[in-house]
Amino acid sequence: MRYRTEKDSLGSVKVRESSYFGSNTQRAVGNFPISGIRLQKSFIRAYAIVKRSAALANISEGLLDRKRGAAIVRACDEIIAGKLEDQFAVDVFQAGAGTSTNMNLNEVIANRGIELLGGRKGEYTILHPNDHVNMSQSTNDTFHAAMHISAYLGIKDRLIPSLEGLESALDRKAREFAGLLKVGRTHLQDAVPITLGQEFSGYSYAIEVESDRLRIAMREVEYLPIGGTAVGTGINTTADYSKIAIKEINRSTKCRFKRSKNLFYEQQDQASEAFVSGAVRGTAMTLLKMSADLRLLGSGPSAGLGEIRLPAVQAGSSIMPGKVNPSMAEMLSMACFEAIGNDLTISGAAQGGQLELNVFMPIIAYKLIKSIETLSNAIDAFTSRCVMGIEANEEVLGAYFEASPEIATLLAPVIGYDKVALVVKEAIKTHRPVREIILSKRLLDKRRLDELLKPSNVTGPNLKRKR
Repeated sequence: MRYRTEKDSLGSVKVRESSYFGSNTQRAVGNFPISGIRLQKSFIRAYAIVKRSAALANISEGLLDRKRGAAIVRACDEIIAGKLEDQFAVDVFQAGAGTSTNMNLNEVIANRGIELLGGRKGEYTILHPNDHVNMSQSTNDTFHAAMHISAYLGIKDRLIPSLEGLESALDRKAREFAGLLKVGRTHLQDAVPITLGQEFSGYSYAIEVESDRLRIAMREVEYLPIGGTAVGTGINTTADYSKIAIKEINRSTKCRFKRSKNLFYEQQDQASEAFVSGAVRGTAMTLLKMSADLRLLGSGPSAGLGEIRLPAVQAGSSIMPGKVNPSMAEMLSMACFEAIGNDLTISGAAQGGQLELNVFMPIIAYKLIKSIETLSNAIDAFTSRCVMGIEANEEVLGAYFEASPEIATLLAPVIGYDKVALVVKEAIKTHRPVREIILSKRLLDKRRLDELLKPSNVTGPNLKRKR
């Protein structure tokens, strides 16, 4: 294997001749063989968008010659298109603030740009990672910006569309099950009736609410600290640099990112990322509750609730032939657990900032993007392989409804709470239907009882205004 020797402020480093990264990245790979986990492709693409936009701003301001600038832009375009992915080799658990990742980008862009300009990797007099690629930048403003861009795009292009697909599927089920009466449950005990459609409408609306909350949270990462450089002062930039760079970012992403209102705040404090992570966690909690409900409603087939049938997607046991489990709901639950755990990590890292910088940005970026991507994939699979195929078990729904003593609650306004309580007590003790007891005690006649227990009265407002 052939190597080239690169020199930096710490001395000489051998780097594989085929590698586009240089000495800083090579040192980081050696120093941090921690987890084997690297920052996501979506983050690297976002960072390349930042580098591309910075180069165009520097060209516009006359700081970077057009020949070098064009090579940087072309190299960034290749990275944005998904090329050179194996060159981003730094572990997530690295030196704080993400300097190693920033230099990984700088070196890969520089060496690819050098090739485009006719040179050989490592000939940094042609195109330098710091002097040219990192011009007008610091890790401390660009890493923040890439983190905001990747989180924003992940929610906009992946997570919200996935939630909208799930909401639509649940809404279709709500309409399909609209006429199916069932027993409601509170405290895991029988309660007054509801329709299966009403139950599913609650799930559908919960997903709609979470999408709206995520849209609100996205505003927190619309602001980019581009141009703040090391501590927010903007040292080593021009007055118009950040405005031009953000304009170019918006042109690349087709979004409307804005310059942070206070660059010092944005670099000191990761409250924005924590807020977004909190919204993602909230989404996970809602999904977790719904998936647990569906597992419970579909439990059985002989000794559970069995009110719905979940699609059978694979064998459920290696020892019990024919057993089928709620596999997709279980998968979604595990994805939700991860997002909730990631939020705890982000919360701890976000409060760890000191003075002018939070140095724990790499783990914040990784965990936030991980939650967004994992939940998006899990929701898509859950929607297509579970929700769309859910069926109602009408026989079981009807049997539970008729057997439940709590339908007597509907009669309390007519015959009184105390009499109904006695009916319920007797129904539970004797296992006789409430209808039968009411009629046997001649508390109501059959015509009046049937009227009171009509589906329209059972699952909505059932009293008339008294004049």
